[in-house]
Amino acid sequence: MNKQFIAVVVVVILGLFAVFSFTKKSDTSKSNSASSVQPSEHKEGKGTKGVILIEYGDYQCPFCKNYYPIVKQVQQAYGDEITFQFRNYPLNQIHPHAFEAARAAEAAGKQDKYFEMHDLLYENQDSWANAGNVSTIFESYATQLGLNVEQFKTDVASEEVSSIINADIKEGQAIGVTATPTFILNGKKIENPTDLAGFKQVIDEQISANK
Repeated sequence: MNKQFIAVVVVVILGLFAVFSFTKKSDTSKSNSASSVQPSEHKEGKGTKGVILIEYGDYQCPFCKNYYPIVKQVQQAYGDEITFQFRNYPLNQIHPHAFEAARAAEAAGKQDKYFEMHDLLYENQDSWANAGNVSTIFESYATQLGLNVEQFKTDVASEEVSSIINADIKEGQAIGVTATPTFILNGKKIENPTDLAGFKQVIDEQISANK
């Protein structure tokens, strides 16, 4: 075996090693980038009493829909005294349109209409939950809200929006969310109150504890 042939083999091996190393670094970079995405921060209310109520919800979940008007009552009762925050927790296994609905809300949020889309999705859940193609329905909501629909469609399909939803799911799993809706009051998971009075009890107790 001549020296020239050996040199060619060595060059080829080194070249393959370099490609493998670059690919591995690239994959690691992508993984780190995905893991660096933070959970969503969609909030209403200033929280002047030091209370934050977080709901982990699924837009296609009928139980979440039932809680939607109760949560609205809580917000109206306390106003800026509390902060209400919603985070995505789509249960894809049983709600096939849940992730796409979460995408629609996040895309609307990019045009400062997150909670407006959040409300439309719950108020009209019966209209889209069993539809074959929900994309056109959600785009009609975007039109109704006065959004740039082309930008909305781009954001709905973006990796960034999916990553935010996945970050919400990961955060929920870390604190023990297993079903929707799940409510977190000042960092602690609570048993779901059944009505406004139930929410007022736990929130008032938290306000007193903050004093």
